[in-house]
Amino acid sequence: MVDFHEGGCHCGAVRYRFSGPLRDIAHCHCSICRRVSGGTVTTWITLLSGAFQWIAAKPARYASSASCTRYFCQNCGAQLALITQLSPETVDVTIATLDHPEHAVPQRHIWTASRLPWLHLDEHLPGEPGETL
Repeated sequence: MVDFHEGGCHCGAVRYRFSGPLRDIAHCHCSICRRVSGGTVTTWITLLSGAFQWIAAKPARYASSASCTRYFCQNCGAQLALITQLSPETVDVTIATLDHPEHAVPQRHIWTASRLPWLHLDEHLPGEPGETL
């Protein structure tokens, strides 16, 4: 049996689906995630690209760095996914946009060197100053 998960943006225009287990979930503390999301942390799930598909509308794209392209709804602005040249066979999806984000339990922190000093979130999880996986 294959697990399927769906999600989408706030206004419902852009939708996605992926198959597979909910694993490799990380809280990202990088300054770019903060700036593009407006939040203090963005939590991502990393998937193989072949397991992921857009199922309603295509998102807009934004090159947030030389190696990273982010995908968002051009109508409501919700950040949905990113692809990095550092790992082109994967796609990262924001778990907050899943239909059931409560099932996606974070397992680690990444880019902790950029973590806001007053933020205390899942402190029992391991952290990486950058991203090594």
